[in-house]
Amino acid sequence: MGKVTGFMEFERLSEANLPVQDRVKNYKEFVLHLTDDQAKLQGARCMDCGIPFCTTGCPINNIIPDWNDLVYQQDWRSAIDVLHSTNNFPEFTGRICPAPCEAACTLNINADAVGIKSIEHAIIDKAWENDWVQPQVNPNKTGKKVAVVGSGPAGLAAAQQLARAGHSVVVLEKNSRIGGLLRYGIPDFKMEKSHIDRRMAQMEVEGVEFRVNQHVGENVNADDLVAEFDAVVLAAGAEQPRDLPVTGRELDGVHFAMDFLTPQNKVVAGDSIPDQIKATGKHVIVIGGGDTGSDCVGTSNRHGAASITQFELMPQPPEKENKELVWPNWPLKLRTSSSHEEGANRDWSIMTKELIGENGKVVALKGARVEWIDGKMSEIAGSEFTIPADLVFLAMGFVSPIQKLLEAFGVEKDNRGNAKATTDGDASYKTNKDKV
Repeated sequence: MGKVTGFMEFERLSEANLPVQDRVKNYKEFVLHLTDDQAKLQGARCMDCGIPFCTTGCPINNIIPDWNDLVYQQDWRSAIDVLHSTNNFPEFTGRICPAPCEAACTLNINADAVGIKSIEHAIIDKAWENDWVQPQVNPNKTGKKVAVVGSGPAGLAAAQQLARAGHSVVVLEKNSRIGGLLRYGIPDFKMEKSHIDRRMAQMEVEGVEFRVNQHVGENVNADDLVAEFDAVVLAAGAEQPRDLPVTGRELDGVHFAMDFLTPQNKVVAGDSIPDQIKATGKHVIVIGGGDTGSDCVGTSNRHGAASITQFELMPQPPEKENKELVWPNWPLKLRTSSSHEEGANRDWSIMTKELIGENGKVVALKGARVEWIDGKMSEIAGSEFTIPADLVFLAMGFVSPIQKLLEAFGVEKDNRGNAKATTDGDASYKTNKDKV
């Protein structure tokens, strides 16, 4: 451990954002990572706890105290080695992860958590700048061939690990570019796509083959894949969005969030999208209070929407959590994203009752306030309201993988529509179909 008393001497310093008036003019990243000296002091705040709750709070169990200390010691080269030992793509998580590790930080009990995410961001960016991120080619090939269906973060990580184990790996992506929702769902102002491209270049040297426009179940036969490869990894994600079954759902101007976000990312990449949904000068309603809804807010701001309103069915969370009750778990509390800071009206406990249209196009949303008692929702009498709406984006989460893909392989599904498989033991993640 570096600075024994660092957590008492230094305050938390968060990464800075470019001013709102500057960043909404384009789709470039606007978060500025810490300088070396700033990162050193933030690393010094880590107490190197006997039980590192930050590590258990991290879904991939990053060895956080070790690289915090290495950054404090300014041994950046060793820091990236430790970070890469658990995380294939820190440049993704260092930008878009919500940082549950910081909620689990011991300092977070009665002070400000260590800025773990900002340190991770600084480590990986410095590693790329210094050419420390190099292909890891395994010369000892196993002779086994593996197909990975889907090129989002899970598919890419699986492909890289399989290639480094010596297998021949082919990644199949239904779209024209690799990256899945990293490419087509996450706006460029949160993560520019050059980060995906340089990882692809690394992985190609490691032996991964990428095939685009490969839609399994449509132009690629699932049985042929099973016959050709020794194993098939399904990593297509939960793409099926949750719908809103209300009167007026069919109106023009009512869209799933991805129908708005994906074309915008393609336009940023240089594609021509003649029928792109534009929020310019329009009254935008976003239904759903999560990250996808926030991305719709940020994109609408950059389009120049006349107004943006985001509704959430659940009650407004508290501004601060009761740490004595929830630490080290991820707390339910009010979170304001950078997109919200750019401008949006937010409201909670709102139920959409009807989408009102004229000549087949949405013009308004009729809603009502609800109250939650013992986990049950009931409408508050007399609380109905109507608000103008030129565009309504449904951002209420995702429910399951696309069913056609699972059906193409004949994979057994659970009651939620996911691929059914055990998650522990020797048969972990194997489906009922051999090799899948």
